[in-house]
Amino acid sequence: MPKHHSSKFRFRSFQKQLKNSVKSGDYTTISSERTVAERSRTFTELVKHFFSMIGKRRRDIISALGFLTIGAIVGLIPPAATKVVFDNILGDQLLPAFILDRFPSLENKMILLSVIAIGTVFLALISLIFSIRGRWIATRTTKRIQVDLRRKAFMHASSLPLHRVHQLRSGGAASLVREDAGAIGELVFGLCYNPWRAIIQLLGILIILLFVDWRLLLFSIVLFPIVFFTHRTWISRIRPLWRSIRGTRQFCDAMVTESFGGARVVRSFSRQRSESSNWIRSNHLLVRKELLAWWLSRGIDIAWSVLIPIATAALLWFGGWQVLHDRELIATGEITASQAITAGDLVMFLTYLAMLMGPLATLAESATQLQNSLAAIDRVLDLFNEKTEQEEHLGGQIVTREATRGTVSFQSVCFKYPGTDANVLEDISFEAKEGKTIALVGPSGSGKTTLCNLVAAFYNCTSGTIQLDGTTLQEIDLNSYRTLLGIVEQDIFLFEGTIASNIAYGKRGATPEEIKLAATQAAADDFISDFRDGYETEIGERGVKLSGGQRQRIAIARALLADPRILILDEATSNLDTESERLIQHSLSTLLKNRTSFVIAHRLSTIRDADQILVLDKGRIVESGTHDELMARSEHYHDMVVLQTHPN
Repeated sequence: MPKHHSSKFRFRSFQKQLKNSVKSGDYTTISSERTVAERSRTFTELVKHFFSMIGKRRRDIISALGFLTIGAIVGLIPPAATKVVFDNILGDQLLPAFILDRFPSLENKMILLSVIAIGTVFLALISLIFSIRGRWIATRTTKRIQVDLRRKAFMHASSLPLHRVHQLRSGGAASLVREDAGAIGELVFGLCYNPWRAIIQLLGILIILLFVDWRLLLFSIVLFPIVFFTHRTWISRIRPLWRSIRGTRQFCDAMVTESFGGARVVRSFSRQRSESSNWIRSNHLLVRKELLAWWLSRGIDIAWSVLIPIATAALLWFGGWQVLHDRELIATGEITASQAITAGDLVMFLTYLAMLMGPLATLAESATQLQNSLAAIDRVLDLFNEKTEQEEHLGGQIVTREATRGTVSFQSVCFKYPGTDANVLEDISFEAKEGKTIALVGPSGSGKTTLCNLVAAFYNCTSGTIQLDGTTLQEIDLNSYRTLLGIVEQDIFLFEGTIASNIAYGKRGATPEEIKLAATQAAADDFISDFRDGYETEIGERGVKLSGGQRQRIAIARALLADPRILILDEATSNLDTESERLIQHSLSTLLKNRTSFVIAHRLSTIRDADQILVLDKGRIVESGTHDELMARSEHYHDMVVLQTHPN
């Protein structure tokens, strides 16, 4: 679909997809703006997954339901007082003899009325205390589940292979972790608390109504099939719709994050209006979907808003007719007063009937809200089903800095990015010996950065093997291997915070002295000291308050502090002016010493002293050797050097 179709056009296409998917039962055909394969799970599957996700929190849920049960049962007692008020206080009937024998003072109607009033308040307070306690436990459990699942989703998303992280986009990942993982916690209420309360109230009321008059009960339960069929009619459309809404919301969040992250580019090309228009179109589509979900959800509410008054009026007519009819039968002697339906019975029945509508409406409403949360589980399960890079990297051998020599060898390595057909690297074979520096040169797109990404194990090679000290990387535990690495890239990423915290990111528990020493070696101490707050200076998001050269020197200081066994420098001096580059050349020599280093650079000054230079072109190694060797025998390398040193 073209990118700039109007939201109305995209929404109509979506409606067709929704209609076809409901007919076929294949909800994965609905566009949700995601680029990962989705699957549709049954209600039973999703419920099982939910209870497996909450783990030890099940005990808290059971405790909340226990308090709720007591509160709900006690709360059913006070409405029964209406019968006593109408029959025994306002009417002429007496209380049963066994009660009057025990409490003779209740023959006084004012005393009886006072007891009824006080008892009603007391029972209401008892019900409130237990209900509030149960709701507090349920709410606390919801928040704990949200924290647990958000942490798990964050850990899993951040451990995905690099290409999947790029597909998620930062804003989309944030939406998935915050919104979807958080919505699963709401199932404590949507799946457990609210339905259980409704069921307790429903069963309790039905039992009470059965004792009042079974004929009125039979007439009222005619509503139950209507609940079932209205649920069946609408619910099949709601969950896939909510799933698509969540996908579109994730897409919109990703657009916002991307637009603000690239604010400099957006403004430099004066594309604010264009970016705003793209986001507004997607947001309009989101709103149209949300309004459709609102109408589908309100369909049940509208049905009940019509049915409840009709049912109440019908029962009022039927019950009133029954009371009048029984009075006639008493007058003719066909039945006794105890067998007749009294006005108190009718009022109590209608009171409980009104209460009956509450849990029925709660069940209907919970069913629609439940689909929203189940859609969130569906999406989070899609995330959890994706393999992390650790799972793709099956090795478990632990490596340590002390036991690692640092020899890295490539043997017939080929690589293509996931989802593409063409190899980016082709038949790469070389050995970077312990403590040696390998320089990678070649035109843009020749595969230099990709090769370094394979060294860092950001990707697995498509064929061939990469070894560390004779052990294939696939056999090594990925986390332990990464502790050996230090990386300084051309596109420097700094975290929001202080200069000190960014330098210390390279070593847990680094002391201020170690941080200052690393900054001094990276020629960063002078400009840091010029700041009013020195090393405690806040640098803003991605180090926006620093110049490009300053950011690069902090990144080099971070790598120096980490003291890696394997070092990757990807255009590490590209943003430095001549003076700054001169200042840190000695520091770079110190950084490269006794480390296996891979250096990508176009500047001759950073590669001429390399132990081995690999010349790449179109994903292949076309030449290798030292600077002097290549200058003597490689026309390709010679021309590159001449072009750089004598561009005219």
